[in-house]
Amino acid sequence: MSRARIALLTLLALVAFAGNSLLCRAALAQTGIDAASFTLVRLLSGAVVLGLLAWLRPGGSRSRGNWLSALALFAYAAAFSFAYLQLTAAAGALLLFGAVQATMIAHGLWSGERLRPLQLGGLVLACGGLVGLVLPGLSAPPLAAALLMMTAGIAWGVYSLRGRGAGDPLQVTAGNFLRAVPMAAVLALLMFRQASPDAAGLGYAVLSGALASGVGYAIWYSALPFLKSVTAATVQLAVPVIAALGGVFLLGEALTPRLLVASAAILGGIAMVVVMGGRGRVA
Repeated sequence: MSRARIALLTLLALVAFAGNSLLCRAALAQTGIDAASFTLVRLLSGAVVLGLLAWLRPGGSRSRGNWLSALALFAYAAAFSFAYLQLTAAAGALLLFGAVQATMIAHGLWSGERLRPLQLGGLVLACGGLVGLVLPGLSAPPLAAALLMMTAGIAWGVYSLRGRGAGDPLQVTAGNFLRAVPMAAVLALLMFRQASPDAAGLGYAVLSGALASGVGYAIWYSALPFLKSVTAATVQLAVPVIAALGGVFLLGEALTPRLLVASAAILGGIAMVVVMGGRGRVA
């Protein structure tokens, strides 16, 4: 595969991932749909598209997955939706990304990995950015929503860790999406009194599941084998940036000084950990 095609596929995948934040925020802020219905439709439409793509692939077979990974996927999707009832697209994407990376780094430390001094400094910087973002103040995001989004990030980090070496990524993801659907259906039934699935909100949910999630993951998995692990981790730093720009230009959101400073600290700190980690591990 040519470098130009790899770069294009990578860019499209990153835009799709950022699109999940934009679509969810737009649906919950600008339409009448409730978070539980959004979660159910997103997972259902994602399961349909991913299952179809897995089946159409040469040598494709019945989608795999497991229930524990599906539970982590459901926890991510549900917390993500409910958090976006109050968070801006930019703040939500930044909190999500920071929590995912923190979970991955914490797992590495627990497994015996050691950080270089610059990596340790980057970790402290990133954690300081997260704390600074959620500290009380006029421009701070609502604490409950921020904690929900960080919970979503932890769940996605757990899901990603469980997916390592689990088999064909597309088929495994398709199977996990399918297993997460009944969990989302139970949540929607439990909250049926608050259900308000209007047409516009349903449309956003379908786009989030089918396009930003389903097609986005398929594109990412097509490019991933051609990317070095450090490159793959580093380029994902662009996701919160794309979401923030989309929030400003598409949703009319404001970028506060607090968010800008926190973004620089979180993304810069994570970049230090990832890039220095790619140069070899020091015990």
